[in-house]
Amino acid sequence: MDKKSKTKSKTKSLKPNKESSTQLEVDSWEQNEELLISCDKERRGRKSPQTAGAGAVICPGNASAKAAATASKDSTVKATTAPQLSTTPTAISIAGCASGTALVTLDDVLATEATEPERGNWTGRFDFLLSLLGYSVGLGNVWRFPYLCYNNGGGAFLIPFTIMLIIAGLPLMFMELSFGQYAALGPVAVYRRFCPLFRGLGTGMVLVSAIVMLYYNLIIAWTIFYMFASFRTQLPWQNCEPEWSTEHCFSYAMADQCDAVNGTYYLRNCYNATYADEHNITGLALHALKRPPAEEYFNNFVLGLSSGIEETGSIKYSLAACLLIAWIIVFLCLCKGVQSSGKVVYFTALFPYLVLVILFFRGVTLPGASTGILFYLSPDWAQLANAQVWGDAAVQIFFALSPAWGGLITLSSYNKFSNNCYKDSLIVAFCNIATSFFAGLVIFSIIGFLAHELEVEVEKVVDQGAGLAFIVYPEVVTRLPISPVWSVLFFVMLLTLGLDSQFALMETVTTAILDKFPNLRQFKVWVVLFVAVFGYVGGLGFTTNSGMYWLQLMDKYAANWSVLLIAISECVLIAWIYGSQRFLNDIQGMIGKRSRCWNIFWSTMWRYITPATLLFILFFNWVEYKPAQYGHYVYPLWADTVGWFIGLLPVLIIFLVGLQQFCKASKQLTIKERFKHLLKPTAEWGPAGRPCVNLHAERYQSQNYDGVTNTQILISSAPIEDGIYEETINDSGNGNANGNENGYRDDAMQL
Repeated sequence: MDKKSKTKSKTKSLKPNKESSTQLEVDSWEQNEELLISCDKERRGRKSPQTAGAGAVICPGNASAKAAATASKDSTVKATTAPQLSTTPTAISIAGCASGTALVTLDDVLATEATEPERGNWTGRFDFLLSLLGYSVGLGNVWRFPYLCYNNGGGAFLIPFTIMLIIAGLPLMFMELSFGQYAALGPVAVYRRFCPLFRGLGTGMVLVSAIVMLYYNLIIAWTIFYMFASFRTQLPWQNCEPEWSTEHCFSYAMADQCDAVNGTYYLRNCYNATYADEHNITGLALHALKRPPAEEYFNNFVLGLSSGIEETGSIKYSLAACLLIAWIIVFLCLCKGVQSSGKVVYFTALFPYLVLVILFFRGVTLPGASTGILFYLSPDWAQLANAQVWGDAAVQIFFALSPAWGGLITLSSYNKFSNNCYKDSLIVAFCNIATSFFAGLVIFSIIGFLAHELEVEVEKVVDQGAGLAFIVYPEVVTRLPISPVWSVLFFVMLLTLGLDSQFALMETVTTAILDKFPNLRQFKVWVVLFVAVFGYVGGLGFTTNSGMYWLQLMDKYAANWSVLLIAISECVLIAWIYGSQRFLNDIQGMIGKRSRCWNIFWSTMWRYITPATLLFILFFNWVEYKPAQYGHYVYPLWADTVGWFIGLLPVLIIFLVGLQQFCKASKQLTIKERFKHLLKPTAEWGPAGRPCVNLHAERYQSQNYDGVTNTQILISSAPIEDGIYEETINDSGNGNANGNENGYRDDAMQL
């Protein structure tokens, strides 16, 4: 039997003593290493104690040892054979601490873990994948992408959209998923450890999610309102009801009835031909302002829309009730964290696809559907030379995947350490573009039918955003047989699309609180309830008569320039300051060794191409900036000022937190040394939940221990010899084939 086989057979029987978890019956470092890796995998998901940071390695040795060896130039972490141990506690020693080196036994590690509630994990891989899919595929895929496609060259728009997905959306998604999974922490906690100077980045992300969370649930409340209103034999917006319609409300059904008796329909009345001719009503009717019932129903009855943002009016109690229902749904789905939301997403993430398929087969059978689909797909290749097209594609894919909001980091932080987040990124990115394209087919088949019914051109009825969801489509379903059924299906689909995104926004906020105060995890239900109550109270302002104006203002400014600046900062911090190859080594510690080409591709993306693309999006947004406007209403200057303040608030917080950290740094350091120190990860940074072994080692120049993250391993109170760890690896058949560029084994380097 060779050495490797012997080691494996002996290691299988290595277990901590049942009475004392620190009594390790081992006779070599190699065996103890495998044991520690094994025991760590069993405890995955628990937060690492602060005493065992990125520079900590647990190794067999004497607990009373106080020695620390000087690291030689370009030295690497190596392990050697140790004498047989029976009851000797395992210890941690950090190199570069020559005096008063603190050795922490495994007893201390386990005691720290025992006093801190578990953070929790997804109960299954598909829980995370569907949650991520639901977060990334949202309302924008249904109500914004089809319009952009039609407005920017039809089918030709798919080319810049796909390219922008590859060079901007996918790299950011992969980066954030890996970042959150590696540390198993939310955005606030992870940046506190990763880069003290920019620890405000996490706070900025959470603030963006909190602001969006307030008004996003109002859109869900609208869908609930329409869903309930659809449960009747005749849809309420089918005719111009005196209760909410104006004289400009134009009912196509009543107009058809009037035409059938040779009359003229004008200002909600049908005039006979003689009277119409005598009073020139026929001419007036041709040029009269016409608003479909669905539009007036939405503006006048659902919203009770005032004339401007200055006229707040009163709360619409029907909307406030629907908003309460929306928050109750969110609370019930998130009350147990990812364990509960991970099961709900099996319905909320998959049901929209079922409805889209049903609507597609219904839509393509309608008269005029082919005209709408051709209008959607007909490529205009000349548009590819237009910078506006590329800008729209970049903006759409960036805000569709929602990086830099904190949601991606939060969702992935509940993954198992070995989860293949790279594969998840590819799956979700492909599903995003496929869903967007397919939703466009559905929407334009229906719009083509509406244009056919109204006998107008397709461009006369096409719309985007809330106008498409709550005006155009409701108008379409009134012309379909059993219209309430199609209305309920559509609004349940919108409800599930919205809930998935809201889950991630809410989870980002609650995770930030629980990571900051770990002892509150045992009261998670109350924390979620507190955030839900805060969200409901904060969202009541959007249910007033001026609520729609505030929603549009928030939507324009809250998650725009700030998230772009945060995303650019992420790329600089991770790819340039921390090091792209170093980060890729971290990733490969989770998903396994990858090819050299794979490393070069992602390093190039994160260092050059993605930041350049983000700068292009930022520049494009600034060039195309226009003051806030809703329909024909132009916001006053003070409202735009409020919007700018909301948009720049996360950036301001990042700056202030960084300034505070800089002022707190040691006064004995020069300004340059302070910046250098604050840009380095803290001792707590590393793969979370890895108290057993952490070989996250790096090379340092001799005698330079500032921010050192490599370690000196002590065996029986003495430093180990050089070269033996590499020999052990080669003897076991791995060598550098499974190692990183420094010769460390992938399965041990960052476990």
